Formats: sequence, structure tokens, C-alpha cells
Amino acid sequence: MLDLNKLEKYREDNRIEAKEAVGGLPHSIWETYSAFANTLGGVILLGVAEAEDKSLYSIDLDVPEKLITEFWDIINNPEYVNVNILSDDDVQIRRADGKRVVVIKIPKAEEKDKPIYIGKDIFHGTYIRCGEGDYRCTPEQVREMIDKSKEVY
Repeated sequence: MLDLNKLEKYREDNRIEAKEAVGGLPHSIWETYSAFANTLGGVILLGVAEAEDKSLYSIDLDVPEKLITEFWDIINNPEYVNVNILSDDDVQIRRADGKRVVVIKIPKAEEKDKPIYIGKDIFHGTYIRCGEGDYRCTPEQVREMIDKSKEVY
């Protein structure tokens, strides 16, 4: 797990994504959820911003509990996310430099659950993580995940 007391030493990469989330739950969180789940897993930090030098720093969230409630409501809605692979322990409020941030730990999805996608269109809503970005999968990549999930059964 990340040492949030040394947040400035971390950078966004293929396993860490920072989102300020000051105005509420960012829409892009779902692309990152899909991407982390379909790739290696990772951590989304809400209430964390990126400085010009790419270092991370915390900003104070007014009501992180509200973000968590909204997050659970959406991730458990099959109209928006096809599979919730998280447990209660994967979403926590923690302190970084005395400020409250939301830490969402996303495991790598099991092959049987892939692809993890957002929305109703599996070919439009499936993402993978590459470096510090989330990228929509090609139809071929989606089909490959589907084929691998069938091999598990």
C-alpha cells in the first residue's frame, strides 16, 4: 500500500491515478476503474492533485464520505458498470499531510470476470492502462479478453 505520508515521492503511472475530485466524483474514474481491472490493478486517489513537476500532493476534500457513497451507488449499478470486483476494504478514507483523501484499491480482475467495462457497450466501454493513461480497447483486444474468460470455464 502507498505511504501517504510520502505522497510527494509518487507519480502517476500504470498503477497510480490521482484525481482532485473537489467538485464531486469525476466521470473519468470509471475509465480508470475499467483500465486498472483489465490490466494490473492499481490505486485511485481522490483528493490528490499533480504538481507541475508531476509530484503528487493532497488537497482537502470537504465530504469524502459523500464521494464514497456515490462511488458505491454507481459501481453497483449494472446499467453503468458491468461487474463490481471491489470489497468494502478496497475503499477507505485515509490521511495524507493531515488532509483526508479517498483511496480506492482496484485489484486485477480474474480472467473469468474480464472484460470489466462501463456502460452497455462492451466494445466501447472497455479500457486498459498504459503508462499513466487509460485507453479504450480495440475490438480485437475485447474479443481476446472474452475468449480468455471462456477458457476459464
